[in-house]
Amino acid sequence: MFTKILIANRGEIACRVIATAKKMGIATVAVYSDADKEARHVKLADEAVHIGAAPSRESYLLADKIIAACKQTGAQAVHPGYGFLSENEAFAKRCEDEGIAFIGPKAHSIAAMGDKIASKKLANEAKVNTIPGYNDAISGPEQAVEIAKGIGYPVMIKASAGGGGKGLRVAFNDKEAFEGFASCQNEARNSFGDDRIFIEKFVQEPRHIEIQVLGDSHGNVIYLNERECSIQRRHQKVIEEAPSPFISDATRKAMGEQAVQLAKAVKYQSAGTVEFVVGKDQDFYFLEMNTRLQVEHPVTECITGLDLVELMIRVAAGEKLPLSQADVKRDGWAIECRINAEDPFRNFLPSTGRLVRFQPPEESMFQSDTTKKLGVRVDTGVYEGGEIPMYYDSMIAKLIVHGTDRNDAIAKMRAALNGFVIRGISSNIPFQAALLAHPKFVTGDFNTGFIAENYGKGFHAEDVPHSDPLFLVALAAFMNRRYRARASGISGQLAGHEVKVGEQFVVVTLGAEGQNQHHEVTVSDFEDKSGSSAISVGGNSYQISSTATLGQIRVQGACNGQGFTAQVERGVGKNPLALRLAHNGTQIDALVLSPLGAKLHKLMPFKAPPDLSKFLLSPMPGLLVDVAVQPGQKVQAGEKLAVIEAMKMENILFAAQDGVVGKITAGKGESLAVDQVILEFQ
Repeated sequence: MFTKILIANRGEIACRVIATAKKMGIATVAVYSDADKEARHVKLADEAVHIGAAPSRESYLLADKIIAACKQTGAQAVHPGYGFLSENEAFAKRCEDEGIAFIGPKAHSIAAMGDKIASKKLANEAKVNTIPGYNDAISGPEQAVEIAKGIGYPVMIKASAGGGGKGLRVAFNDKEAFEGFASCQNEARNSFGDDRIFIEKFVQEPRHIEIQVLGDSHGNVIYLNERECSIQRRHQKVIEEAPSPFISDATRKAMGEQAVQLAKAVKYQSAGTVEFVVGKDQDFYFLEMNTRLQVEHPVTECITGLDLVELMIRVAAGEKLPLSQADVKRDGWAIECRINAEDPFRNFLPSTGRLVRFQPPEESMFQSDTTKKLGVRVDTGVYEGGEIPMYYDSMIAKLIVHGTDRNDAIAKMRAALNGFVIRGISSNIPFQAALLAHPKFVTGDFNTGFIAENYGKGFHAEDVPHSDPLFLVALAAFMNRRYRARASGISGQLAGHEVKVGEQFVVVTLGAEGQNQHHEVTVSDFEDKSGSSAISVGGNSYQISSTATLGQIRVQGACNGQGFTAQVERGVGKNPLALRLAHNGTQIDALVLSPLGAKLHKLMPFKAPPDLSKFLLSPMPGLLVDVAVQPGQKVQAGEKLAVIEAMKMENILFAAQDGVVGKITAGKGESLAVDQVILEFQ
């Protein structure tokens, strides 16, 4: 067994590998760029080596720097994680040549299966049913259009070396095929250094289901059940679960055996994933093979009780697999939510900056019939006070829950999301909460088009209706009662002017453009020691109790005998006196006033926000890679104005209305702050 390994990656996956290595008694070496010198994976590793500038092409993608770091520290093996060099055939071969074990498949397997074009050809030769398409590299956008027309729209344009949603577009006509080819090629070149593109038929209403395989150097290959990965946005997975609520045992077995057959054909060693697109009649087609550890591997670990990273390390060290196919378990149900640094209410634009607050829910266990399993698990590479840089992927954490069945797992995930505190940047937690509450998700009736179909016009606060909106009003009154009770106990108050707790209040929920709602509330029977109150609002009664410390964001307690977790804080919205409450994805800002104060508040004039329509503002921090217009140029609504790159994705800014460009205030190559002016209209 190795005594020291180097992790050629960053973020949560680097921390994940370090955790298993420490459990196995193996020393670890981290590598880091300029942007990651204070990163969590650097702090957790036994040693750390600086390998270059912030952009990944100047650090994490440099094989020479990784090899040099191995030699400098005496690391005997490299774990590449996912992304970066994990599916780079040349890097795997280079490690072998240098006498460094590559904790992953052999170079020949990566060459055969890691390349999407090569893997399609191999699958066809092996008589595996594949989706119709053109599996050779395409020379240019004109050829792409001709091929797309021959296959028949819609088509999927994909980078051969792609992954994580990068270098992928769906085209429904010639124009989209032409433009999509260029965009895919640019993203592929920047993210992977490989701009080869291929095209295949886009199967409508498909399920994306993948099989986890595991092989060793002794010819043994097994499959570890499936993962359901159909909940995707822009072809990037958002929620994953294991097992799938859709496929039958017979389909699972057939897919698993086919995946094993494919892996054996290339003498596959280590963990890998065979991805399938599955039709409504459970007919399935080979899509691609990921010759690495997947982001969503924890859900497989939960239902099988296996540590995939440990097994990868043991296989790389020459050990045989410790289990056969018959030993593979399927215990309970696991769900993973990817917590991303993006603003779902602003079309999921990247959100970078400092994590002012980062308090994940506490990890917990549950007892099954056979063994003790993880109930809540958090895999992350960040910490409170750390920075989310603009150079890398937007994912900041993975929230995983393991329940006895699917309904139990959904309930656990909703509670865990309620308790996940992130401040300083925006996150997609409200969107995740909406997905989990959607009736079609709850019943398992979805496919890869689920998000596009249900949130095609973007995501808005009203897309997360609360099952009992007056609960948030009652909770605001409850917390205000606790604040006033504390204030009333402060010594030295002026006689006759002491703070009185009171029982009659009006909760004003603040709406857009001054559209507020007033709720008359009665709060009584407050018992300071037990922390409980009876609240009456809108004809409903709520008995709320909580021992939450005033000032902390996460509030846990019980309402009418049912446990809840919510988030409450003061002074974070536009009104510094308001409370902001969040529960099950719904967020409100509320003022808790006396009846007289509420009457006076109604008389307050509404101040309209300034008109910014004459400016093009940067919706996110990022790099301005292109300004597509000139001063004096007439533009029409929908015309491209500028392109901003952030978190490895190109974001195109379009004109919202017709106009004439006046002054351009930001130049190509400039790093932009959020809401920075790029140009002005006349």
